[in-house]
Amino acid sequence: MSTYLVFGSTGNVGRRVVERLSWSGAAVRATSRRPESARLPEGVEVVAPDLTAPGVMDGVEAVFLMWPFHSDELAAPYLDAIKRGARRVVFMTGGGVRPELPPGRQPNPVARWHATVEHLIRESGLEWTVLSPSTFMVNTLWWADQIRAGDTVRGAYGSVAMTPIHEDDIAAVAVSALTGPGHAGRRYTLTGPEVLTQAEQVRVIGEAVGRPLRWQELTREEERARLLADPSFPDSFVDELLDGYATMASAPPPSVTPAVEEITGTPPATLAAWAVEHAAAFERFLP
Repeated sequence: MSTYLVFGSTGNVGRRVVERLSWSGAAVRATSRRPESARLPEGVEVVAPDLTAPGVMDGVEAVFLMWPFHSDELAAPYLDAIKRGARRVVFMTGGGVRPELPPGRQPNPVARWHATVEHLIRESGLEWTVLSPSTFMVNTLWWADQIRAGDTVRGAYGSVAMTPIHEDDIAAVAVSALTGPGHAGRRYTLTGPEVLTQAEQVRVIGEAVGRPLRWQELTREEERARLLADPSFPDSFVDELLDGYATMASAPPPSVTPAVEEITGTPPATLAAWAVEHAAAFERFLP
């Protein structure tokens, strides 16, 4: 039986890729930095993300790759290791990679790392598919503390438009590309079914959880100060996040793509449906 190797197996998308493959009866080998606490489905083999370790690439047919490092230094040796064992790779890119630009001209460091990996994959001789998803719906959990505490979400750039996508829809496309024909050499832009500003996303979540929520607009400096004061938010990411929002605010609104439904046969989930699934995360603090 062919084995599928899944990176990022405890993350928002990788876990769902593992679950979908496992439920289909496929043999799954999943990487985790903490294999002992991965809590993946029974029968899934969990290994450290070290492709040089004995047996990791044995019998691997295809790899779902999420780049696990904060640089592209290991991209070439990782691709070499994948080539020695597998024939197909599905790479979930990120950082807002602009595919028309070479890696060195990408808009931010994360995009440069991912664009470098994309380039090496394209030149590797492997069957490859690149998935470029829009904003994950799970990112709205950034607002969960504010929503549990009250009915107002404070933030900057509330007018920034996005096409939020359910993580399971990304996983469904990934599994199709890993296991089925017709996806080699394709780069899919994946979106949810609707364009929503940040302020509209807050409203949709409120409707889904049964209470009115509103967005309170902050200036960039007010939001910067709020994020820097938040111990759970990495200081090094604050300016990068706000710069990204500023760029998005000055660009045309994004477009919805039909890729999810075309590939999986099922329309992508709405944010309202996602919010109902995750309603417990937004419940009020009890006095």
